[in-house]
Amino acid sequence: MQNSGSQTPRIRHRKRSSEGFQEASKANGSHLLVHDQNKYRSMLIRTYSTVWMIGGFALVIYMGHLYIAAMIVVIQIFMAKELFNLLRRSHEDRQLPGFRMLNWHFFFTAMLFVYGRILSQQLVNTVTTDMVLYKLVSKLVKYHMIACYALYIAGFVWFIVTLKKKMYKYQFSQYAWTHMILIVVFTQSAFTVANIFEGIFWFLLPATLIVINDIAAYIFGFFFGRTPLIKLSPKKTWEGFIGASFTTMISAFLLASIMGRFQWLTCPRKDLSTGWLQCDPDPFFRPEYYTLPRWFSQLFPWKEVAIMPVQWHALCLGLFASIIAPFGGFFASGFKRAFKIKDFGDSIPGHGGITDRMDCQMVMAVFAYIYHQSFVVAMNLSVETILGQILMNLTLEEQQSLFMKLGQIINETMTAQS
Repeated sequence: MQNSGSQTPRIRHRKRSSEGFQEASKANGSHLLVHDQNKYRSMLIRTYSTVWMIGGFALVIYMGHLYIAAMIVVIQIFMAKELFNLLRRSHEDRQLPGFRMLNWHFFFTAMLFVYGRILSQQLVNTVTTDMVLYKLVSKLVKYHMIACYALYIAGFVWFIVTLKKKMYKYQFSQYAWTHMILIVVFTQSAFTVANIFEGIFWFLLPATLIVINDIAAYIFGFFFGRTPLIKLSPKKTWEGFIGASFTTMISAFLLASIMGRFQWLTCPRKDLSTGWLQCDPDPFFRPEYYTLPRWFSQLFPWKEVAIMPVQWHALCLGLFASIIAPFGGFFASGFKRAFKIKDFGDSIPGHGGITDRMDCQMVMAVFAYIYHQSFVVAMNLSVETILGQILMNLTLEEQQSLFMKLGQIINETMTAQS
């Protein structure tokens, strides 16, 4: 007879982890946009944010070089804030009052150093009409690096003095993390601002190609995506990648022709003023005419086509923007997976944070600057370009000394020939 007080032992089943199913679902593509149940709502939010971003971006471009550089500074601050918060621990920060300010001290010191080096000559050229102000600014530029070094040493001493027992590991990890952020953020921003003052064209075209590639990849993946591209980004598809590549290359060729017609975009800015620019167009922005084959002119009414040399360079930028720059996004995706976060922030609805939008732009900005300096500036050594470099890189006294020296050389040459 069974004891009424006894209980039948219950068999306990372990709760199965859903991680395997999630990984499997990602592998077989159930997380692709084409299978996403909320994709239309997500697309509406993303489109709304994109329209506002493009509109604001176009307004800043219209306002000019100085405002574009200011926009880069604002983007940098938001990126730094998102990255600083990534490894922030509120418990440790409460035990280290004022420690968070140390991150921003190094950030603004780096900002003063980077932008001081890039914009120093533009600042000098802006105040050349006032001799007193010119001498003051020249002195500031001369001792700029010493001031930045003094600020950095002050931050270094601040860090050492605030070291606290049992908090060493956290403090040194934050110190290293801060410097890595400075390298990542200011490397791309320095090249970006340099591109802006070489001509808005060299900033606007690469940035626009990244936006076009991102939008085209989203649209092609939204409607045709079936084959996963990379495990780091489950929603990326081969169909979106290939479709975006063709779209970006075509857009690069056409946009270069359109943007190259506006002096506001192609003329370099030698000072920090905001007035409209006028300059003789570089040979890269002067159309060259190519005669079309006879069979083509028989079928169509065109006998020749005008192509700017810069359009061929734009194809190289488009190729990089469509094939290599997306790997900046893949790197960011892997970085977020490592820290188990979906986005770097939530400041842009449907897009995540500022850093989520700038991952590919950082890679593209560096390439655009290196390409411009290697294949455009080196080939375009006209008299105007040489004079422009002299005005940008020499002080007023140095320009006067150069002028007198050139006059002396010319007089000696003429005397010897006569």
